[in-house]
This record gives sequence, structure tokens and C-alpha cells, in this order.
Amino acid sequence: MARHLPGVSHMTFRRRLALAATMLVTATTLSVLGPGASAIPPSLPGFYTVPSPLPAGAPGEVISTEPVPVAGLDGTLWRVMYHSRSIAGDDIAVTGMIARPDDGAPTHDVVTWAHGTTGIADSCAPSLDPASPSSVALMNALLDRGYVVTATDYEGLGTPGRHPYIAGISEGRGVLDIVRAAVALPEVKASTNYIVWGHSQGGHAAMFAGHIAADWAPELTLKGVVAGAPPSQLLLINAALQKSPFKYYIGMAAAGLNAGYGDTLAPLDKVLTPDGLTWLDNVDDGCTGYLSSASSGVDFTTLQKADPATVPEWRTLLEQNDPGTFTEAFAAPLLVIHGGNDEQIPVVASALMYQTLCGLGQTQSRWVLPGQSHAGVIAPSAEAMLTWMDARFGDRPVDASLAPAGAEVQNCYIPTLATPAYTG
Repeated sequence: MARHLPGVSHMTFRRRLALAATMLVTATTLSVLGPGASAIPPSLPGFYTVPSPLPAGAPGEVISTEPVPVAGLDGTLWRVMYHSRSIAGDDIAVTGMIARPDDGAPTHDVVTWAHGTTGIADSCAPSLDPASPSSVALMNALLDRGYVVTATDYEGLGTPGRHPYIAGISEGRGVLDIVRAAVALPEVKASTNYIVWGHSQGGHAAMFAGHIAADWAPELTLKGVVAGAPPSQLLLINAALQKSPFKYYIGMAAAGLNAGYGDTLAPLDKVLTPDGLTWLDNVDDGCTGYLSSASSGVDFTTLQKADPATVPEWRTLLEQNDPGTFTEAFAAPLLVIHGGNDEQIPVVASALMYQTLCGLGQTQSRWVLPGQSHAGVIAPSAEAMLTWMDARFGDRPVDASLAPAGAEVQNCYIPTLATPAYTG
């Protein structure tokens, strides 16, 4: 049974859930398709200033917090800056948001939200605008169920350095370490039980958070992973996007992987022409709407020397950052959600990933909603997805009966959830 705030009726909660789903669709669509022609502001608010030198701290250790009043939020919200680690192992500062329901409960399980593609520039950090209608609607849908919400900005969004876009280890560490930060703050009242949830880039981040959770944050208890339209089959992504309205993702991936791995492991001059290297400067100037405008009318084949999949260094990186190449299952149930008409991440990509993971023994379900687009799948799957989360926090089986009406469902190793030996 889902938990709700006192005084919030079931009908009111359902309306809020519908609003949250609608706002998520709107936010996802606008982040990709909106004109967004303004460039990065000259400076960020003072909260985002990282101490120099950065005092040493363990991953998840809190550097600073800032309470943020948010009209219409069913709880209390803080911006947070916390320690994490880069792919190279360097101590870094990452920012994000933590929201707690004001329900008087002594402790709350945690849903850690991995956001979808916003961009690479600092101005694209979601915590800069926690009062946006989409953020409030998303958080209320979870707060009203009694969950703490954590939401990382990821490495490099709002903090020094380029954001390592689509670099799985960087994303996963950011997603996990903000849960540690929430647990460390007594006023948040966070338990060590958590679920990871993300869509698009966030689905990719969620997959990697699950992949590294046991080694990176063994003191926390991962109850499940929900990955919406997670990018995979990355060796094919360049060819798939060349003529797409989302071709700027190619430049974002090149810039992001180079930021995460450096010039030796991710040599840009092996895959981009001088014109391509010049175009790449756009990623630091604005968010996805800006990049959409900057790529309009540009033939990306003229910006490339070679398909990255054919360059040894880049082929290795694409394989390492592809959840479809995992070689072992993680010890928590996985739910993959995909729209049957996804125009950005082909539905066959998650089908192939599912087959690979099933062969590894991954406990998982895959819901495909026929006719739904990349962002459009969120609204019709939202209530069923939250019911799936409730079941996981309650240590109940997550079988096919939880799927939304009309979904095409695949289950792998789900019966093991009913056995006493399974603890999640």
C-alpha cells in the first residue's frame, strides 16, 4: 500500500500523480525540442562556488547545504554539495537536491532520481531551478508516498569541469553518493534503503548505479532500479543519429566521454575534423535547446573523421559505457520501461540489453508501451512504476500483474522474488 501525507486523499494523490507524469513529459520534450537560444549565464549563484582547495572528504560526505523554500512542494528541500569521485578517482564536488516529506515519520526510504539529458553547460544543472513546475510535480509524486527524494546534478553540472555526459561510472557515483549525503543529514531522516529511477540519460545513469552499487556503496541497501529508455548498443548510436533531429547528441557524447576519460583514452582529433572540434565548443554555451539550434542545418558527416565505433580507443569506451555489455547481474530487481515508438532510443536497443541481462540471471521486467514516444511513455507508465517501487520497498514480488494496461511485458527470473531467500 502506498503511503501518503496526512490529509492527502487518494483522489488528490491520483491527480497529483497525473500532473507529475504530464509535467515530466513536458519537461523532457522541452529540454530536447525547445528553442533555448540563450547561452550560459556569466556566473552561478554563490552556493555553487566550490571551496578552494577542496577539503578532503569521503564519497557522499556533505560539503554544504542550503534550504530552499519552494511554493507548492509537499515537503522541505535543500540544495546540497557533496563529495564524489571522478572516473580517475579524484575527489570532486557535486551538487544536487534533497527533499523530505513533512509527515513526521521517523525515517523515510529514498528514491534517487537520475535526470535525463539537459545539456553539458553549468546552466543545465536541475538544482538551479528546484521550483520549476516539472521538478515540484515529480518530487510531490514521491513525497506524497512518504519517500525522500534525492536528485544529483551529476559531475560537472554547476561545478568545475565539463560534465562527463553518458560516462556511466561518473553518473552512477553521483547518483549513489547523494543518497549517502541524505543519510548523513539527520534532518532528512533518510533510511539506507533506496531505489534508483531515471529516464533517457537518467536511465543510463540508473543502470550504472545499479551496476556499481554493491562495490561503491555497500552500506546502502539497493531495493530496485527503474530505467526508462536507457541508451545502449552505443556502437550503433553514431549511425542512428546522423540524420536525426537529435544529432547533437553525437557532439555531447564526444565532449562528455573526453571530459571523463581525457585526451589519451578519448582522443577527439581521431573522430572530429577541425570544424567538428570548433562545433564542440557549443556544448559549454547552452542546454539542449541551444544545441538543437546550433545543429540545425549542419551536416554532421562533415564534422567527423570517422565513426567512433571504428576507432579502437573510442570503440573501447563505447563498449565500457554500454549497459548492454554488462557481464554480471546486479543483486536487485530491474524494471526497464520503453515506448514502442521511441524516436530517440530505438526500442530494439532495450530488447537486446534485456536479452543480454537475462542471460546473466538478472531479475528484471521490461514494459514496452505500444505507440508511445521517448517522453510520451512516462505518463501512462507512471502509476504502475510507482506501485512497482512500493512493492520493492515492501519486499513484495514484482510480477507481471504490476504492469500498466496494454503494455507488452517480459519477465526474467521474477519467480525468485517470492522465495524466502530473496532479500532484495
